[in-house]
Amino acid sequence: MPLDRHAKRFLEMLAAAGQSRGRYESVEERRHALTSLADLVDPPGSVPIGGVRDCLLRVSDGHITLRTYSPLEAPQRVLPGMLFFHGGGWVAGSLETHDGFCRRLTNETGCRVIAVDYRLAPEHPFPHALADACSALSFVATHAREFGIDPARLGVAGDSAGGTLAAVLCRIARDARRHGGDRARSAPSIAFQLLVCPILDVHGEAASRRELCEGYFLDGETLSRDLELYVPPDTNLLDPRLSPLCAEEFEDLPPAFIHTGQFDPFGDEGEAYAQRLGGFGVPVHGRTHPGMIHYFYCMPRMIPYAGEAIRIIGAEIRYAVQLPVPERRAQRRIRPELIRA
Repeated sequence: MPLDRHAKRFLEMLAAAGQSRGRYESVEERRHALTSLADLVDPPGSVPIGGVRDCLLRVSDGHITLRTYSPLEAPQRVLPGMLFFHGGGWVAGSLETHDGFCRRLTNETGCRVIAVDYRLAPEHPFPHALADACSALSFVATHAREFGIDPARLGVAGDSAGGTLAAVLCRIARDARRHGGDRARSAPSIAFQLLVCPILDVHGEAASRRELCEGYFLDGETLSRDLELYVPPDTNLLDPRLSPLCAEEFEDLPPAFIHTGQFDPFGDEGEAYAQRLGGFGVPVHGRTHPGMIHYFYCMPRMIPYAGEAIRIIGAEIRYAVQLPVPERRAQRRIRPELIRA
């Protein structure tokens, strides 16, 4: 399928503004560019929901913010939970850049969404973001009832670089349960993983990386620079904590919902990850969204199909956590065998 006409118009607008290639002079410029884009295409606070609440979580040498989003429907009930990690190449992005996406996620999935403002590189290089993610998961799982969450229905989610963190968390929690003893008893049980246009192989040799890294919103130079800032020198890029696709086995991981875009540089690795999970018996549902670019899911006002994609995600997650699917979502059939335990 050709590039979606709205996505094409967006890319033409970037090109006309001289922003079709990254080439950011500084981290500050990189961060400002993403924040400005988010403000333009989906301003924070623009989607009505049942409520929003921030809390601080103490981590190794500071604090991070957890932002809880409650859906319009039944905001006071105990609900399934979704711990969300934003994208931005581990060097950019924030609670604000993905506020609209999280608001739509909570309304469509019926889950209470908790977004994690993990610390960014280069100030906090790998593995700081992952350590923050682990701390957030442990805290939310331990205090699930205080968050209004059913601990048996707590999943993880992330887009782009945040998808890496979500996928790795699933592996860490599984390994802790396998270890036995106190570590196993305290390990969170993850009900599902939702990965949206995830980065799953940081050394990136898939065809989509080569063919789609120019002219489709993300460029190869920005990706390389982000990785340079995030990963300390001499780090093994095949480490599954950086590249979960490079792990040797995938058994006993949570049911996965993996969404990629046809024109996303990370599309091939997302599809390969879905195949690897399925090959090891993990229930998985992978979907490639036709005509879509990276970050499309955060631009429903500019790329209308994004709203449809989020409704599809909502139906999938509702089925996974045993919430009723409203009629307008039920048209998207979700195969039960894909989310069987």
